[in-house]
Amino acid sequence: MRKRVIAAVVLSSTVISATAQAREVVPTAAAPDTTINGRGFGHGRGLSQYGAQGAALAGKSVKQILDFYYPGTTVGKATGSIRVRVSADTTDGVRVGAVNKLSVRSFATGKVYVLPKASTRNQWSIDPNGEHGTKLSSYDAKTKKWTLYKTFTGMAQFEGPAVIGLVLPSGAVRRYRGALRAIDVSGTHLDTVNVVPLEYYLRGVVPREAVSSWRPAALQAQAVAARTYSVFHRNRAAAKAYDLCDTTSCQVYGGYDSEETSTNNAIAATAGQIRLYKGKPIIAEFSSSNGGATAAGDVPYQLMKADSWDAYPKNGNPNVSWSVTRSAADMQSVFAVGSIRYVRVLKRSGVGPGGGRALTVEAVGSKGKRVLTADQVRIRLHLKSGWISFPARPLDMPTAVVEEPGR
Repeated sequence: MRKRVIAAVVLSSTVISATAQAREVVPTAAAPDTTINGRGFGHGRGLSQYGAQGAALAGKSVKQILDFYYPGTTVGKATGSIRVRVSADTTDGVRVGAVNKLSVRSFATGKVYVLPKASTRNQWSIDPNGEHGTKLSSYDAKTKKWTLYKTFTGMAQFEGPAVIGLVLPSGAVRRYRGALRAIDVSGTHLDTVNVVPLEYYLRGVVPREAVSSWRPAALQAQAVAARTYSVFHRNRAAAKAYDLCDTTSCQVYGGYDSEETSTNNAIAATAGQIRLYKGKPIIAEFSSSNGGATAAGDVPYQLMKADSWDAYPKNGNPNVSWSVTRSAADMQSVFAVGSIRYVRVLKRSGVGPGGGRALTVEAVGSKGKRVLTADQVRIRLHLKSGWISFPARPLDMPTAVVEEPGR
């Protein structure tokens, strides 16, 4: 869902008038590179992870943090399991280490087979077998050979012990709680899906999405947001093979090996707690940093308002402001207006530092001019966020002052 963590909360809401004129100094001639200043990291909707830490440092409770970032929502409860696709496993099947009490379950019959553990048998693998079947084989480390153990008419999964070690293509082992399921989603290989109780799933998410040394209230807010996000997507994916992925496209999930005591405690302190709007789980989006103001979304609980916690002193937010350079070739490729004379922000949100988040950006070049949304610029130039501005060039370069219209 996002990139990696953090945000802050602020009880003060400083709104900068959208009609106020802003001034930006931009180049009148093409230059080797363009400096872009920005704020925040991510889309800015919902919880700011660094903001949550800032709010916790300011003495705010988990409820106060969640009420600020998800206004108008109420507290609910959720239980059950979650199905997570393990993206790192790109092998044809699902290969695991041999351990005591390891079992395999056939989906077609529901029958469970407890697997033997010989001293030299150190791996088991569920692999494709025909169009919709699977086969179970064991690997003998002494003979260095795979031996067919059983065939199934459908899919199957490993289960049994508290933790199972998944063998990745590199040979590295990553451990997971719950079951490791082989699923025929698409293509010739089988996808690996970790089916795990929701609370155990969060143990592999919260330390990957937040900083484990943060204040308890910040970690608890992340736990509730992650749990709610999971349940929202689980409700939408009932007919699919899995509910979530394990990357930033969903929530980063590292399994058992990612667990930390501080985040386990935060999850336990908020056990089962989610956020609801009109009785239904919300899409509890979050991002590393909102830059000083939350962004509006398509639902009532995603509001645009100033957030002073995002830059709260000592919250360590490296993303509240940043600067990068992009080459003339990069800029020309993005805007396609020939040699660029200048770039300017046409419209801002009007809320937050410097007039707020950029909405539209115009480039004027030798072949005309073009207007893009700030999000289009962000994606094409690989920027942390769309909250951007274009400062003055060095004094020895010709420049022009461009008036930035109001909203």
